[in-house]
Amino acid sequence: MSIRKFAITSLCLLLAVFLLAACGGSESPAEQVEETAQEVEAEVEEVVEEVEEAVEEVEAEVEEAAEEAEAEVEEAVEEVEEAVEEVEEAVEEATPEVEEAPEEEMEEESGLDLSGTEIAFWHVWGGGSAAEGMAAIVDDFNNSNEWGITVVPVDQGRQGDLEEAVNAAIASGDLPNVTPGFANSLANWHSVGVIRPVNEFLDDPDFGLSADEQAALYAGPYGQGTLSDGTQVGIPIHQSANVIFYNKSWAEDLGFDAPPATSAEFKEQACAAAEANSSDDDPDNDGTGGLVHFPGASNIASWVYAFGGDIVNESRDAYDLNSQTMLDVAVFLKDLQDSGCTFATDSFPNPEMATRKALFTTSSTAGIPFQQSAFEEAGNDDEWVLLPFPGPDGNLAVNAFGQLIGVVGSSPEQDLASWLWVRHFTSPEVQAQWINSSAYFPSQTTTLPLIEDYAAANPIWSLGLELSELGKSEPNIPAHGSVRGAIQDSFFAVADAADEAAIQAILDELQATAEELVEESQ
Repeated sequence: MSIRKFAITSLCLLLAVFLLAACGGSESPAEQVEETAQEVEAEVEEVVEEVEEAVEEVEAEVEEAAEEAEAEVEEAVEEVEEAVEEVEEAVEEATPEVEEAPEEEMEEESGLDLSGTEIAFWHVWGGGSAAEGMAAIVDDFNNSNEWGITVVPVDQGRQGDLEEAVNAAIASGDLPNVTPGFANSLANWHSVGVIRPVNEFLDDPDFGLSADEQAALYAGPYGQGTLSDGTQVGIPIHQSANVIFYNKSWAEDLGFDAPPATSAEFKEQACAAAEANSSDDDPDNDGTGGLVHFPGASNIASWVYAFGGDIVNESRDAYDLNSQTMLDVAVFLKDLQDSGCTFATDSFPNPEMATRKALFTTSSTAGIPFQQSAFEEAGNDDEWVLLPFPGPDGNLAVNAFGQLIGVVGSSPEQDLASWLWVRHFTSPEVQAQWINSSAYFPSQTTTLPLIEDYAAANPIWSLGLELSELGKSEPNIPAHGSVRGAIQDSFFAVADAADEAAIQAILDELQATAEELVEESQ
């Protein structure tokens, strides 16, 4: 009996009791109620029994359903475990193939076929031992690289010649694929869409440099190729510094037992050498003896750094060429000239240094081998050394050069091939080979252990490496190449200036010219 049926039956019985009572039946009301109660109790017991049976049936059904669900879950779990085992087996089977895949086949991973790709590499090392070293490095790469890339080197002469050639090629469209350059040149060529940033290549997991390899690059030279927005226009090939060559033996014969430590001492020794040559019995060396002065921008910047200033503002994004420091340098050099303690040469002054016609010359450290050869050719065993530029207060400085190498944007195949050549040329092992031929300084710490023998055999070179720590670099402002030319022209004009006021006017005009050149470049 259902609960609903039980409720209806109970109501009917109660209704019957009340009707009997109302109608006055033969039995007394108490007897009728008792009889009815007994009947109700019996009905209730019957209903309770039915409810208990129904509950037992429901519990049995629930238990059976739970057992069936549990079995289904266990079966599903077994199927998942089997699937996981199959996946793990598949991964284990595939793993050996991945580990054995040759990393050298980069062009397959990139989807580019580099075989037969030619790379035009313009450079400025076409003479002397540097040319021989460059040829050997290029030949080795062409004969051994696994991608089938061929590098075609093209000597463009001096750095200024190369810059003119690239600028002309921008107009004609006949560009190289790889070119060296100072930071400002690469920044300028990047601004006109020629130089491709190397950030993507540097960080590429297959083609790039590891975190350790990038950390090994000296921050100074590397940072010269970093633009304000983080764009890397190139990476350093090597570094060098603009220094002073000094004939120590001749200075000692003149009575000086130490190199000049200040600009005043520099003038004293330069003028003493000039006086010695003018007063000896050899008329051919009259007018020589002091400093071979060339007012190129590298030399002017070196003196400005030694005098405690800079050619740009503190943020290094604008020029400061008419400052008090610039005036002080111009007056100092003008005084040296007017005192007869400087002279000029038509070419590199290596012979003058080697024949005691110059006590001081200025040069890049890359000129060390040429100066050594000049002393050998002259049969002169004088001891000569490298000096930093001295300032009025004893501040010492050199102009640091971090020559970079950049990729000229072309096709995907040529860009990748160009980068692979750049990566090879700037690797520690190849850089060590290059230093042995060129006498440049390394641009990364990992090269140093590979050139210990070279450093031991070349003490003058080692001294230059120490001086490079004093280095301050010129800015990478795109217009800097043009501004350098303006600096040189202005300091040639300083030589003919009538007085300090005229010199200041020349510097004011130089500052205005620099601002115009920057505006034009933007």
